[in-house]
Amino acid sequence: MKDDPPPADACQTMDEVRAGVDAIDAALVALLVQRFAYMRAAARIKPDRESVRDEARKAEVIDAVRSMAQERGLPAVALGAIWGDLVEASIAYELTEWDRLKG
Repeated sequence: MKDDPPPADACQTMDEVRAGVDAIDAALVALLVQRFAYMRAAARIKPDRESVRDEARKAEVIDAVRSMAQERGLPAVALGAIWGDLVEASIAYELTEWDRLKG
């Protein structure tokens, strides 16, 4: 598409960099819409409210993100913290959905 920002390595101006960041942010939000749809599905499937919070699964997800970040030379601790917040937001959303569906 003509209006797509150039790849990061080809950027020559801050406007191009900002356009790229904005495009990535939009894509991330679109992916989060999909992620939270899975939280709705989990709320629908889980038999009781207590099963929504799964600390072992939370740790597994965060550890996986840290490992992926480390392998790619990204700040693993920072991304682990971001994912910790994401997982907590997901749990809160799933609880709200569980209550809406079954409460």
